[in-house]
Amino acid sequence: MKLMRHGPKGQEKPAMLDPEGQLRDLSAVLNDITPATLSPAALVALRRIDPATLPVVQQGRIGVPWTGMGKFLCIGLNYADHAAESNLPIPKEPIIFMKPTSVAVGARHPVVLPQGSVKTDWEVELGVVIGTRARYVSEADALAHVAGYCIVNDISEREYQIERGGTWDKGKGCDTFGPVGPWLVTADEVADPQSLAMWLEVNGQRWQNGNTRTMIFGVAQLVSYVSRFMTLNPGDLITTGTPPGVGMGAKPHPVYLKAGDTMKLGIAGLGEQQQTVHPWDPALIDE
Repeated sequence: MKLMRHGPKGQEKPAMLDPEGQLRDLSAVLNDITPATLSPAALVALRRIDPATLPVVQQGRIGVPWTGMGKFLCIGLNYADHAAESNLPIPKEPIIFMKPTSVAVGARHPVVLPQGSVKTDWEVELGVVIGTRARYVSEADALAHVAGYCIVNDISEREYQIERGGTWDKGKGCDTFGPVGPWLVTADEVADPQSLAMWLEVNGQRWQNGNTRTMIFGVAQLVSYVSRFMTLNPGDLITTGTPPGVGMGAKPHPVYLKAGDTMKLGIAGLGEQQQTVHPWDPALIDE
């Protein structure tokens, strides 16, 4: 299934995409798509519904595909060629950092440059959405805890991240720096999360072309590994790293986002995102 939420902020309605690509309203079945919706039993119940029995609706503003995200977890430098373009060593273990959940916005939400930003960058990533609690799970059992997958643009202000001291959080946590969606695609529709083509363009120029098969640590490894250090709860998101082609690694000199730029990105089977970059404007953040 492809699940999404759409409509005005604070009034989003749940919906699913049918096999013909029509949006079907789930409001009569669900109040919203929440962590409870992502449990195996709840997803089985949704799969039993014939989409043809649900009303067709016109898509409104796209929200984050589910509400109640408890953690927005990120894995750094999880593609060897991206580590090389960043002039950083290949990690021996997964690098874990976190974005505040306040960064999460819909797939077409404006991206707003923070005040003083000069090095804001893009990163197309595979997002993994937890459906059942995971604590010290084995790699063999890890994927059973995954409800589904989505696209994430892990937008990053490199000066804040690298040059301003401390952890990466300052460059990763700015408002609008985590577009998610447009859909949550349930795990049964993703035959192999380690074989998904991914790409990103800025102003029509292709910058990133990659595939999840070149991850250093695969999805099952990551879910198992992260669950050793913290409990993963339904609705938590793990975004799994980016392939090469970020602006920071461009040759002969880095290229960064500026107001007016448009990003378009996609992952096979998970849809596409598109965002326009804007100068600082708090009104756009809360759109």
